[in-house]
Amino acid sequence: MDHDFCNVDGARRLKQRIEEYWRERGYNVDVKLIEAGFVAAMRSARTDVRSDMVNGFPTKRAEAEERLRPSIRGLVGVA
Repeated sequence: MDHDFCNVDGARRLKQRIEEYWRERGYNVDVKLIEAGFVAAMRSARTDVRSDMVNGFPTKRAEAEERLRPSIRGLVGVA
């Protein structure tokens, strides 16, 4: 398994894992990927993962419909 979370692919995987983790627990977390460009100390480009969490915890609860599993989300409101 590739554990490099600083490149674009690793940062994207980390973003998905964070969002899924908190969605399963009933929270909305906004995670963004920021291209930082070349970093001399790392001798490579870097992608930062930023979120709206405070001290590692989400700040807002998911709405009731958003907490439903994706497989049944489309059934809400269907007559």
